[in-house]
Amino acid sequence: MLDRDLVLPHLLAHRAAERGDKTFIDVVGGGSVTYAEFHEESLRWANALLALGAAPGSQVAAMLPVGLDGLLAWISISWMGARTVPISIAHRGRVLHHVLANSAATHLVISQRYVDRLGELTGELPDLTTVIVCDSDEPECALPVRVVGRAEFLRGIEPSALPGPDYRDVAGIFYTSGTTGPSKGVLVPWAQLHATATCYLDGLDESDVWYSPLPQSHISGTAPMYTMALVGGRLVLREVFSTTEFLDEVTKYGCTAAIVMGAMPQFLMSQPPTPHDADSPLRHAAVNPIPPTIEDFKARFGVRVFTGYNMTEMSAPITSPGWTVTGEKYSSCGRVRPGYQVRIVDEHDEEVPPGTVGELIVRADEPWVMNVGYLNQPEATADAWRHGWFHTGDALMCDDDGDFYFVDRLKDAIRRRGENVSSAEVEIEVSAFPAVAECAAVAVPSEWSEDEVKVFVIAKPDTNLDPVELIEFLRPRMAHFMIPRFVEIVDELPRTNTFKVMKHALRARGNSEGTWDREAAGVVVKREA
Repeated sequence: MLDRDLVLPHLLAHRAAERGDKTFIDVVGGGSVTYAEFHEESLRWANALLALGAAPGSQVAAMLPVGLDGLLAWISISWMGARTVPISIAHRGRVLHHVLANSAATHLVISQRYVDRLGELTGELPDLTTVIVCDSDEPECALPVRVVGRAEFLRGIEPSALPGPDYRDVAGIFYTSGTTGPSKGVLVPWAQLHATATCYLDGLDESDVWYSPLPQSHISGTAPMYTMALVGGRLVLREVFSTTEFLDEVTKYGCTAAIVMGAMPQFLMSQPPTPHDADSPLRHAAVNPIPPTIEDFKARFGVRVFTGYNMTEMSAPITSPGWTVTGEKYSSCGRVRPGYQVRIVDEHDEEVPPGTVGELIVRADEPWVMNVGYLNQPEATADAWRHGWFHTGDALMCDDDGDFYFVDRLKDAIRRRGENVSSAEVEIEVSAFPAVAECAAVAVPSEWSEDEVKVFVIAKPDTNLDPVELIEFLRPRMAHFMIPRFVEIVDELPRTNTFKVMKHALRARGNSEGTWDREAAGVVVKREA
C-alpha cells in the first residue's frame, strides 16, 4: 500500500512545506516556480475549477502544450477530486471529438492556439459545459458553451486546502492508440504513476535536474515531474525537442538527466561533434530503444544509460538494472523489476521456453500499480486482463540470462517518433479521400529508428489518385505524426479466407520502386504549434 504522502499532489504539498523556496520548475524561454508557488497555484486552480462547476468524480480535459500550465492543470484537477483527461495537442477532427465524447469531459482547459479546432465539435458534445482558455484573458472564440479566460477563471479565488487523491484514485485517463478501433482511455491510478517514476531513482538526489521536452499527454511527459518530486530535485520543461539546442539548454539549466527516446539519440549523434560534447552537466540518459551505437553515444556525451519496456497501461515492469546499459546487449530492454511477474506465452497463454518469441503478459505483486481498465470499454478491459494477466499485444523473447528483447508488435499500432499511431484511425481518414476505395496502414522501418507510417491504397475506378493531393487532404484532419510518409497504390490487398487484410504480409513487403515517399518528394509536414 502506497503511503498517502507519496501520492504526487500530497508529495508536492510536503515539498512546499519542507523546501518551499527551492525552484521546482524552469520553463525554457519562460519563467520558473518554486515548490511553494506551484503548490499554492495548483490549489488556486483547483478551487477555481470547483467554482466553475467542475464536480469531484467527473472528467476534466486538458489540451495544453508542454509547460507550467499543463502540470498545474493536472495537479489541480486531482486536488479537486476530478479525473484528468490529457489530450494530445496534435489531435483534431474526429479523433479529438472521440476523446472528448468518450471521456464525457464536462470542462476543458485549453490553450488559445487550439481553440479553433473545437469549431462545431462542441455542438456534438452534450457533456461539455465549459471551456477555460488558460493563457488568454480575452479568448477569441465563439462556441455554444461557456468560455472563460484566465483572468475570469482565477478572479477572487483563494488557494484553500482540499482533501486530494488517494493512491487508488485515477491520476489520469490517458488515451492510447486503438488497433481495431478508436483510441482507448487507460485508467491510470496514482500508484501506477508512482511505480513508473521510481524506475529512474537509482543514483538521483535533490541536486539532480531533469530536462523534459516530451508531451504531457504521455506517461513519459509526466513521470519526470514525479521523479523529481520524489528526490526533491528540479524539472526543466521545453515545449518541443530541438536537436541543435539540446546541449546548450542542458548546460544553461544545469540538467543532469533526460529521457532521450525514439530517434533522439540518432538526431544528436548526427550533429557535428565538438570537443565539449561531454562537458555538459548531463550524466543520466534514459534511452529507448537503444541504438547499436550506444557506446559511442555514452562516450561522446559522457552519460550512463537506462532503458526499459513500458506502455501506458503498465509501470515499467522490465528495466535495465540502474543506469548500466552497455553495447554488449544493446537490443535488450532489461530484466524484470522486483514486484512484477512476467511471462512470454503462446496463443493459448501457455509459457514458452527461453529463446522463443511469444506475447508478453504481465501482472504485479501489489494492486493499483498497473492500469485498472479502459474507460467505458468493459469488453476491451476483460480481453486485456484475461486469466488475471495483462496482455501487452507485443512479441518479446527472453534469453537464458533473463534478459528480455522486444521483437515486434502483435497489434497494429505504429510507433513513430515517440507517438503511438492507430492504424485504424489512419485508415479512416485516408479512406475519406474521394479517390480512395480501400486502404491499409502499416509500420515500415525508419532510418531514424522506430517506424514510419505507410498506406497501401486501392484507388476508385476511373480516378487519378495523386499522393500529394492525399497528403494535403489529410493535413487538417489528423495529427502531423499520423500523416503517412509512404503511399503505395495497389490493385488489391492480401486477405485471409475470412477476408481480413493480412497486415503482416504488407509489413513484410515493405517499400518498393512503386512506393511514393513524401520526404523524397519534398512534401513537408510540420509540427503545428
